[in-house]
Amino acid sequence: MIKQLGFLLLLLAALQSCSSSKSKVNSSSSGNLPVKKERSISKETAAVIKSAKRYKGTRYKYGGDSKRGMDCSGLIYVSFEDNNISVPRTTSKLRSFGNWVDLKDVKSGDLVFFATKKNSRKVNHVGIVTEVQNGDLSFIHASTSKGVIESRLSERYWYFAFVQARRVM
Repeated sequence: MIKQLGFLLLLLAALQSCSSSKSKVNSSSSGNLPVKKERSISKETAAVIKSAKRYKGTRYKYGGDSKRGMDCSGLIYVSFEDNNISVPRTTSKLRSFGNWVDLKDVKSGDLVFFATKKNSRKVNHVGIVTEVQNGDLSFIHASTSKGVIESRLSERYWYFAFVQARRVM
């Protein structure tokens, strides 16, 4: 955890000197995300991602876990539950479930965790990685403002809010 925090602080210091008016981190600069391109995914992983994508466009609802509305951990819970995989229901319990994964080793189906509150590194948001390609990863999550959507870790907001990744499958 201390190594990860030190790495993030070093990364933040290096990136603060870059232009911050862009909405995405430039992947051709020295600030590349340390994520390898994945080769293939298991049928089980593909099924979980497919389940999550069925909820795209669902509005955000705190504590929700259905098409009528859902929160970020609700999306994780139902996507795995649809495939008979038991995971905790809350972000606070998910953040210590499964095995920690280094960012460069993240693959589809892994969970990514974020701290989205200002001046806090406490995890309060989670998503499922849907694709790893060209040194970037996409993840699906339930956004409070846009509902269930896919985002990229290279988006400035998510890049700086990233805390950890965990593998549950």
